[in-house]
Amino acid sequence: MRPVRVPRADPDWHPAAKQLYDSLKKSGQSDFYQQSDWAYAWALMDDFSHYKKSAKRSAQMAQTLYSALGNLLVTEGDRRRVRIELQEPEPEETPAAVLAIADYKKELGVD
Repeated sequence: MRPVRVPRADPDWHPAAKQLYDSLKKSGQSDFYQQSDWAYAWALMDDFSHYKKSAKRSAQMAQTLYSALGNLLVTEGDRRRVRIELQEPEPEETPAAVLAIADYKKELGVD
């Protein structure tokens, strides 16, 4: 994976688009997003915002937008469809700090 810079949300976006975009940054699947995924998410939120602000909304456009969100694995159902399950990290048996102190003592020759 390469380093990623997440584009800033457009301050003029509809609140729902901002909230969804911000939630992507905090969601587990975004750990695997690359720059192109973030560019896709940004463009999708821009379209989503225009749709939400529109006085006349089309069912076809809604279907297209929500389908596109599935490409970003936004919902649990989307992730299950491609057999990805987000899990809590397993707790360490021995805390890293304890291991570091033990290694430091070993290097110093202290028991």
